[in-house]
Amino acid sequence: MTVPPLLGRQLEGGDFVLAEWVDEGESSAERPIAPLHVHHGDDEAWYVLEGALGFIRGDDRLEARAGAGVLVPRGSAHTFWNAAGGRTRYLIVLTPRIAALIEALHEPGALDDLHSLFRRFDSELLA
Repeated sequence: MTVPPLLGRQLEGGDFVLAEWVDEGESSAERPIAPLHVHHGDDEAWYVLEGALGFIRGDDRLEARAGAGVLVPRGSAHTFWNAAGGRTRYLIVLTPRIAALIEALHEPGALDDLHSLFRRFDSELLA
């Protein structure tokens, strides 16, 4: 049996979710993929496959190029964006709670009260 490519799908387990995401240059440090936020009870990690991602993690500003990984421990303020300007492809490792937050962000009306939505998933929007 051949395993299909991950892109466009995610693998969900009880403890973590693995997904492959692509940014074709839509985001930047001025327009990040996610606004500055914190997950109070969950870690989150990225592994860059192609291109580069920029991060703010706490007081650090990082750039992760292909082959690099970044871990954001629970309780750390963070945001991220495409730092390559062109195509950036990466794996993201989330907890089921963070994956549920991202899913909820895409529901109709979700943008009406983002602060409450983030709190519902033990996270906090800082920007």
